[in-house]
Amino acid sequence: MVAFPIWAGNSPGFAYEGQAFDTAAHHRHSGERLSTALASVSHYRGTGMKLLRYGPKGREKPGILDKAGKIRDLSKVIPDITGETISPKGLAKLRKLKLESLPLVRGTPRIGACVANPQKFVAIGLNYSDHAEESGLKVPPEPIIFTKHTSCLSGPNDDVTIPPKSKKSDWEVELGVIIGTRAKNIKKADAMKHVAGYCTVNDLSEREFQVERSGQWTKGKSYDTFGPIGPWLVTADEVKDPQNLHLWLELNGKRVQDGTTATMVFGVAHIVAYLSEFFTLLPGDIITTGTPPGVGMGMKPPQYLKPGDRMRIGIDGLGEQNQKVVRDK
Repeated sequence: MVAFPIWAGNSPGFAYEGQAFDTAAHHRHSGERLSTALASVSHYRGTGMKLLRYGPKGREKPGILDKAGKIRDLSKVIPDITGETISPKGLAKLRKLKLESLPLVRGTPRIGACVANPQKFVAIGLNYSDHAEESGLKVPPEPIIFTKHTSCLSGPNDDVTIPPKSKKSDWEVELGVIIGTRAKNIKKADAMKHVAGYCTVNDLSEREFQVERSGQWTKGKSYDTFGPIGPWLVTADEVKDPQNLHLWLELNGKRVQDGTTATMVFGVAHIVAYLSEFFTLLPGDIITTGTPPGVGMGMKPPQYLKPGDRMRIGIDGLGEQNQKVVRDK
């Protein structure tokens, strides 16, 4: 999530103000982590699962990828991929399955959002040091929190529908974190125990709604289809280090975002613990953790989505999204 000026009375300011933060020093440290990330050959343990939901919108069925990358149907095992499904008990049940014994899904069905009916879709703003540096802005002393309404959720390859009069719809590739157990006032050291898994997110935004129409950022973040997640929920034991993942976005075949979670200001454990101080995180809740440089608003001149544009988005080990932009009627 990119940061924007807000207006308090007649005076412009920023949504985050407070203690000084040494952006340069942080960026140097992040650069060291980036070198480590690029030098690493394997990010994944290979012992986890890739869960998904497939089928027509509103009638999705639960599925799982087998070792050959084929979809196996889970509908006779569980009703859907929900907070209950991805609890420690639910995941333990799925790990005992012999995938080759499950029905094979033929063809190439539509893939839906990788978790059903989450109670919350929480987002973090200005959380990449290189994006802050690109924007000429200070890194916030604490995470900036806003929400995306869950009605914006869509499948990873569904069309992205921009509002009828939208002129400033924008893209943001982000790492999504999906909660597996209830978290309230937890310590950072215990935070990762509450994470069920991860997913790819495109945190789409209408910048005019978000910045120029007054009020909270939520109104620019929650239009229908502005929350593609998936294709998979990759369980936490499959991801060796969530702070060591390459993420990218291509617009009409051109790479516009190309970053690493190594340059996050606040890592996953910090974010989960921090959020639990203010509200209870529940199984199935989604946290999208901020975007690296390369969003349309930051370009000179700014560039925004238009009907017919195509986006391709990916994160190492978490799968790719492919979306066509259309305009709502």
